[in-house]
Amino acid sequence: MGAGHDTVAGELARRAREQGHDARTVDLLPLLPHGLGTGLRLFYQSSVRHFPWAYAGLYHALLRPGPRHRPSGLPLARLAGGRLTELAERTDADVVVPVFHLAAQLTGHLRAQGRLRPPSAVFLTDFAVHRQWLHPGNDLYLCLTDDTAREVRRGIPVPVESTGPVVAPAFLAPAGGAARWRRRFEEHAPGRPPVVLSAGAWGAASELDGTARLLAGAGFLPVVLCGRNDRLRARLAGLPGALVPDWVTDMPGLLRAARVLVDNAAGQTAVQALACGTPVVGYRPLPGHGAEGVRRMAALGVSENAADAAALLRALRRLSADGAHREGRIAQGRELFHGDVLAPVTALAGTPSA
Repeated sequence: MGAGHDTVAGELARRAREQGHDARTVDLLPLLPHGLGTGLRLFYQSSVRHFPWAYAGLYHALLRPGPRHRPSGLPLARLAGGRLTELAERTDADVVVPVFHLAAQLTGHLRAQGRLRPPSAVFLTDFAVHRQWLHPGNDLYLCLTDDTAREVRRGIPVPVESTGPVVAPAFLAPAGGAARWRRRFEEHAPGRPPVVLSAGAWGAASELDGTARLLAGAGFLPVVLCGRNDRLRARLAGLPGALVPDWVTDMPGLLRAARVLVDNAAGQTAVQALACGTPVVGYRPLPGHGAEGVRRMAALGVSENAADAAALLRALRRLSADGAHREGRIAQGRELFHGDVLAPVTALAGTPSA
């Protein structure tokens, strides 16, 4: 649905090809008939950008965990079943790896019905599990944390492994571009600790300009990432004391040069920051699984969650300063990156892992 799912799928495919396998990434939404996928994506994008209460209601009705029965996304996902099974047969796939909850619903259904020949290994990209990820027909679940894995096991009787997050190797290695970003920060606002404010690829955030003003007034350099939302970027470009760059192609360098990331979704940008050793603070999270994920990250100790402006500034002062507190958060974040995602996938496919 968003760029995070695409990023994870692309990195998994890259790793598979590196090991000598043939890998193909497929967007589920175009497999839906009559333009339904495009409409669904536009609805979600508009909701998180402009009508967050609409997505909050949808999450409450369909996705929120709990014992009460709620409608499933399966009827919609099933409309793509024929195209997915045809694609799996035509490519002679050995395994299918959903990284999106509707895809997990569909593969689980098709496997349970005996209509999908290759096994399905779901990579659950969220820190918080919502019910639409879970279908007992899937063969394997791969989770970011042990905590998430335990929750999946309680929900469905399917093998589950904790593999840690998936990021490109550049986020786990020294970043040459960090020095260039540091020079840019120092030229723009000498002596001010740079703090990245992320609105995701879609530029979806609540009161981003207000948060940037708050940070600038407190002596920080807010580096505001507006994603591909050109309208938001143009509106914030002249914000006093802030740096609003164009679309960033060197995220490893930027994150390593920054002191802290302020995140609102517990998504791939937050995971990339943890890999880079950049502390994360959750603030004004997007509704639904964004808010749940931000809370779950903080509960795991890999980030902090600021309930209001004063708490945000306290967290930024703690985490931007060198010392035991900052180093402790960095160490806890990096502990997440402990597993090999492809090993259980290739084992499930019946092929040796390189």
